[in-house]
Amino acid sequence: MAKRLGFVDDALDNFHANTYLDAVRGPLAERGWEVAGATALQQDAGRAWADSKRVAYYDSPAELADAVDAIAVLAPSTPETHLGLCEAVLSAGKPTFVDKTFAPDAATAQQIFDLADRHAAPIQTTSALRTTNVQTLAGQLEAPLEGVAVWAGGASWHEYGVHPVELAVSCLGPDAERITACGTDTRPVMAIEFSGGRVATIHFDAGEYVPFVAMLTTRLGVRHVEVDDSRLFVDAAAAILDFFDAGRALVPRDETMAVMRVLDASGRPEARHGWHTL
Repeated sequence: MAKRLGFVDDALDNFHANTYLDAVRGPLAERGWEVAGATALQQDAGRAWADSKRVAYYDSPAELADAVDAIAVLAPSTPETHLGLCEAVLSAGKPTFVDKTFAPDAATAQQIFDLADRHAAPIQTTSALRTTNVQTLAGQLEAPLEGVAVWAGGASWHEYGVHPVELAVSCLGPDAERITACGTDTRPVMAIEFSGGRVATIHFDAGEYVPFVAMLTTRLGVRHVEVDDSRLFVDAAAAILDFFDAGRALVPRDETMAVMRVLDASGRPEARHGWHTL
């Protein structure tokens, strides 16, 4: 019998809902999961999406949560809806994945974690840039990482900045200590210092398409790697199913909170006037 996954969203007709549905039904079908239901804050559009995709539609997140084995809170473009959506589903105690960006700020992220703990609901969040060939290569290096440089793009730093930050933190760990930033709103550049003097630099471009590229530095040299995006979201979906199958978070919570603190600080004026402590 297939294990039942439910999608909870703001507006279901988005790239992540479509892509994860296709992955579960296609290349990941052998994992034994099905998208058994969906619901959305934008009810009419959500129902239309569900009908077009042959997915059962539920009138509320709470009703959906009772009918499935695991929940994916999507709404990738509106993280401000995540707390309310989580309040509606976490009381069911089901494993719950929350899409990028986890929350609009670190304080709200902590609220979501606390809420999950109160209901003993396993919870995890990541961006799709956590499970790439960059992390695979980083794990194979013969010496510890001393630095990571990331080049990335997206429509805006506000929505897509989580990707390069997640990539950096997943390679260097949770101990991000301070940040400084420069550049323009559309092409920001920042440096994040981690414990032991390790540094991540991020070069972001909202003006045009930029492939995700990383430079991994150790005492033995520098390795250049471009993110292989041919299976990016299939691998991301596979990692979500790994979490559901395990029934416990596989991404360290302190790394998620480090990502949120970096994103918070990246928009503060003081980060553009020297080092800002995280």
